Amino acid sequence: MTNGERTDTGIGAYLRELRGTRSLREVYRRTGISDPYLSNIEKGHRRPGPRVLQKLAAFYGVSLQDLLKRAGHLDAGDDAGAEAEANVDRAFDFVLADPKFRFGTRPDGPLSLAAKRFIVEMYEMLTGKRLLE
Repeated sequence: MTNGERTDTGIGAYLRELRGTRSLREVYRRTGISDPYLSNIEKGHRRPGPRVLQKLAAFYGVSLQDLLKRAGHLDAGDDAGAEAEANVDRAFDFVLADPKFRFGTRPDGPLSLAAKRFIVEMYEMLTGKRLLE
């Protein structure tokens, strides 16, 4: 890539907005993504790959599908994955709202979609209720 060339598709500005007052170094410590690389993404000089976006989605508590679309990795027609993610989120919220189902301490940060799905599946096994198709 040449100096000054921008690849920003809106993802950089959006990630900067999500970061808010947190420092790049804090995001690095929590995600393992180097702060210079994060800075280049936010400035629109680099386009993050799906693995980086997965880490950022979990850290910021946002939809991976949304980040993938904003970064240009998914077409608008790829809504099936977004719908499946929304179903897992709804089922996870249901599990958390069930007063009979309690689990230990909650993590400091947001859970990944895979972790939420695992918790929902364990809930389904323990209760016999089907929340996911």
